[in-house]
Amino acid sequence: MLYDAIIIGAGHNGLVCAAYLANAGKKVLVLERRHLLGGAAVTEEIFPGFKFSRASYVNSLFRPEIISDLKLKSFGLEFIPRQPASFSPFPDGSYLMLGSDLVENQKEIAKFSEKDAEAFPKYEAMLERIVQFVEPTWASPPPDPLNGSLADMITMGKMGLEAKKLGPAFLQDAADIFTLSAADLLDRWFESEELKSTLVTDGVIGAMAGPYSPGTAYVLLHHVLGETDGARGVWAYVRGGMGGLSNAIAASCESLGVEIKTDASVAQILTAHGEATGVVLENGDEFKAKCVVTTVDAHMTFERLMEPDQLPEEFLAAVKNIDYKSSTAKMNLVLNELPDFIAAPGKTVGPQHKGTIHISPTVEYLERAFDDCKYGWYSQNPMLECTIQSAVDDTMAPAGRHVMSIFCQYASYSLKGADWADEKPKFANRIIDVLTEFAPNFRNSVENFELLTPADIESIFGLTGGNIFQGSMNLNQLAFMRPVSGWSGHKTPVRNLFVAGSAAHPGGGVTGAPGHNASRVILKAI
Repeated sequence: MLYDAIIIGAGHNGLVCAAYLANAGKKVLVLERRHLLGGAAVTEEIFPGFKFSRASYVNSLFRPEIISDLKLKSFGLEFIPRQPASFSPFPDGSYLMLGSDLVENQKEIAKFSEKDAEAFPKYEAMLERIVQFVEPTWASPPPDPLNGSLADMITMGKMGLEAKKLGPAFLQDAADIFTLSAADLLDRWFESEELKSTLVTDGVIGAMAGPYSPGTAYVLLHHVLGETDGARGVWAYVRGGMGGLSNAIAASCESLGVEIKTDASVAQILTAHGEATGVVLENGDEFKAKCVVTTVDAHMTFERLMEPDQLPEEFLAAVKNIDYKSSTAKMNLVLNELPDFIAAPGKTVGPQHKGTIHISPTVEYLERAFDDCKYGWYSQNPMLECTIQSAVDDTMAPAGRHVMSIFCQYASYSLKGADWADEKPKFANRIIDVLTEFAPNFRNSVENFELLTPADIESIFGLTGGNIFQGSMNLNQLAFMRPVSGWSGHKTPVRNLFVAGSAAHPGGGVTGAPGHNASRVILKAI
């Protein structure tokens, strides 16, 4: 059978792309190397009876227009907004709790600084102005100043005029966001360590960077671009775990006639006369199509699934230079009781258990945690972002028990002078010890756990270097330079081979935007 499109990878972007192509009447085959769908947006029963969002764990960035277009709510997609959004306990027994209510947030911040409480709405308004300017650029391939296209020049001209209308203050704020470190940006606005250390975590999540690394202010912005059911900046759990999102997209795909195969690992992208013609699986099965769409990263696509002579030397050299450094570890735990925090006592579900629990007492604490990783080790005092979805979603664990996800930074992909096989138990114990300092019952509450290092994340989810964004979100790897300069419009040097994953604009996170945007380019080409 000749398909119109073969899509490599059944992560959320691959499924989104497939659904849009099928809705336009195309015959689509999706191939997934794992036994289940979702890529990094997946729910897995790691331990019997306990469900985990094994990799990505909360949602806000997924595009609302995709939810509407693909009728995902009718296929079971349900969000559980988190209120409060975050709980940050501190060593002195105090805490900061933030949510969607501005007045309540100001009351919380005022416990540490009246000045910061007054500045907070102005800071949020600044971010919102930049979001309003940046967010529309997610809806299509970015204009490329290097290709000489009249359409791109017109688009850039319109963007320039719009920026000019917003005034010099906006332009300065935008320049700060794209160039400053998250810590330097926050230092301009606030004085309290408690507020800054809570907010700065969004600037380093998933990045091989510390809070004072230039460019992390944009990563901070990237994490406030989203919404939940129309509420700006609200992060939510997906009922049943992140796999609930992927499964809803897959159900939409199947209703449109998309064919999906699991345990179908692609070994090679086939080409003839400079054009993609199909794929070969590791088991030898061969499938032909008018086009091939890859949602795996650029290294996997162009260096693993293709031969060098199929690609221009200059393009391949640029691909080899993509930065995949990562410092992310993920820990998934089964608990027999909820953490009893010194700052907010109680082992029954309370507000301190519903959102993200930040263990990041000061900005300096985070910078020193990064130092350990920067020199080839793991943090002795790691930054922890903990979520307990079972506190608000009874589908995740048996009654009276809980599942916790801990997003840990920092951990080097490979260890200097040591092996992860020996050091992983030590790092896991250190993570548990750090959290136990804030909730003394925590160590005894842990029944089981798994710890995924960056190398594990690479092996399980096919993310080079363990990088959760399919390539770092540095300024030189964004917009028209993503995945590489000159090839940001989802096309590649191989005709009818398209890029539709997070390696493409607008980058990482569970957005669906790369898959959506790629589908529009593909439909014009085939």
